[in-house]
Amino acid sequence: MGRAAEQWLPYIEQVLGIDLSAVDPAPVSDTVASAIFLGRDDLERRQFLTATAAVGLAALDLTDAEAVTRRVKRPGPVRVGMGEVNAVHSMTTALGDAASELGGGHARHLAVRYLIDDVKPWLDGAYADRVGRELFAATSQLLQLVGWMARDAGAQGLAQRYHVHSFKLAAEAGENELAATALRGLADQAIDLGHIPAAVRLAEACEQRGRKLKNPKALAYYRNTYARAAAADADRTTASKLLTFSQAAIEHAPAKPGASWASHYSHGRWAHESGMIHASMGDLPAAEEHLHLALDIHGLDRKRTRAIVLADLGQVQLKRGNTAEALASWNEFLDCADGVQSVRINDAVGNITARLPHIPDTAATQELTERLAARAST
Repeated sequence: MGRAAEQWLPYIEQVLGIDLSAVDPAPVSDTVASAIFLGRDDLERRQFLTATAAVGLAALDLTDAEAVTRRVKRPGPVRVGMGEVNAVHSMTTALGDAASELGGGHARHLAVRYLIDDVKPWLDGAYADRVGRELFAATSQLLQLVGWMARDAGAQGLAQRYHVHSFKLAAEAGENELAATALRGLADQAIDLGHIPAAVRLAEACEQRGRKLKNPKALAYYRNTYARAAAADADRTTASKLLTFSQAAIEHAPAKPGASWASHYSHGRWAHESGMIHASMGDLPAAEEHLHLALDIHGLDRKRTRAIVLADLGQVQLKRGNTAEALASWNEFLDCADGVQSVRINDAVGNITARLPHIPDTAATQELTERLAARAST
């Protein structure tokens, strides 16, 4: 992570067969100005952005170490203190709670508008170095949330660029946990999009940046991300080792969420992700055990999150030949998914619909088919 980009970027280009020079350069070099430009572009929908391996890996380029210092030294029209920083944190928490319950399709443009109309004047204001670093970190959290919301709404290219800006601001503020979390978002997205070599590189960078943190939830979070990437790359040895490390970390984590972003990584989310890693490695009994653990023991009280786990559980149960249990899980999934705007939910509905014709025609199958059809017609 400390080597100059020109030393390792050509190697990545060679291994992955990509040309990082093809990535559109930011319209401005300053990370804050570039993030605001992206937000305005998002609101005005001036272009369609696609997600690529090159854009994700470009996040690992050297960040601007003097970014905060330059802004501290210039005069600003508004005097900014910790009150404004706390306001960004409070707004991000409120928007994040709504999104985790109802999906990223809800209130995303409200979050972007808040970035443009409220946070930008503070970033352009006058503040001390300590306040500036806290403000950069808070803005990084907001950008991470907007990126997650964009991804959950299906705007993959926008999501990727928000995560890149989140990483750069966090790194410039010296916040390793936030920087690792942004890399985690990029790695997770790369896995879903099938950019597996890039996902492994990003997940490795995420785990390395967060390795020295003392927060056990953060350690579990990042190690599970690396395990998922390794499993997708058919590296069962690495995936199993990281799953073990992740479990050791989460077992020492407090149940209540902390103040930081990664501190909200719950035991239930860990159990869900671990279950799906086991499923990708072919260990279906372990997968089902972890998914039940997520639902029955560790709760998961958000509608969107619980719905996704139930959809995954049904898929695992069906693969194990437990058709009745799978249908029951999918019926409960539809109960939880009602009113949620999320591409993950839509994908789950599509996957279930595609599997139903291959399931014996019973009363339960017909009931689920009718419910899916009713949902599609609304």
